[in-house]
Amino acid sequence: METLITYFETIPSLHRTIILFGGLSFFLLLENVAPFFHFKNNKFKHVGLNLFFTFTTILVNFIFAFLLIGVSQYVNTHQIGIIQMIPMPLILFTIVGLMLLDFLGAWLAHWVEHHVTWMWQFHLIHHTDMDLDASSANRHHPGESLIRFAFTILAVVIVGAPVWMVLLYQALSATLSQFNHSNVSMPKWLDSALSWLIVTPDMHRVHHHYRQPYSDSNYGNIFSVWDKLFGTYRKVNNRKLVYGLDTHMEKENVGNVAYLLKAPFEGHRTPIDYEKEERL
Repeated sequence: METLITYFETIPSLHRTIILFGGLSFFLLLENVAPFFHFKNNKFKHVGLNLFFTFTTILVNFIFAFLLIGVSQYVNTHQIGIIQMIPMPLILFTIVGLMLLDFLGAWLAHWVEHHVTWMWQFHLIHHTDMDLDASSANRHHPGESLIRFAFTILAVVIVGAPVWMVLLYQALSATLSQFNHSNVSMPKWLDSALSWLIVTPDMHRVHHHYRQPYSDSNYGNIFSVWDKLFGTYRKVNNRKLVYGLDTHMEKENVGNVAYLLKAPFEGHRTPIDYEKEERL
């Protein structure tokens, strides 16, 4: 445990880059070996578009990294936050800290983005992806990257997470997000077993169904417990899913970087009211 802490306390930027792109490359390759569905559109163009948003996310996080590290060092020095105030063994300190960071920095942030209109305007870019794969995990408007960063800062303060824990959390978050967005066909028994602890592809895909209420479920990123605890968990037949967003189904737009960058500012589109309830 001490070795892990030491590593993430001093992790070089190169190693963080390797973790991000190494995981992405691994899952993209795995998708070609055992795909869950066959792409409707050009795979290379799709990945290229999502890589653009991957780099904008990296840029936002790089610009404000000093703030995240500074806040973490401050709360750790002054013993601010839940895990700082409750004595516990190191392993429990780590598990509780990571779970709370995941809840506040990912699950809660994601839920709020679906329920606050101006935040949804930025988050919808993520949902306009009509071919879900590992690269979809990084498809976030720069405005959403700022929103997520703000929630991460808030989570660090409330949790009292030291720097090594924040960097470990970010590595896990990036890798697990790529995993649960991946177009990988897994044996049912394996997916079911893993989903007791972490969010798997079979669990998360329903969140990318093109219409509500299915898109308002399974918000989790690392740990699967939050959706089950807060009643937002759904289990459906993944073969019936249609990816995308019903208010933004124009292929020429959702595959265009310029459009996606300006989409949050074009005005809110009211969700479509369907006469017939959908059963998946």
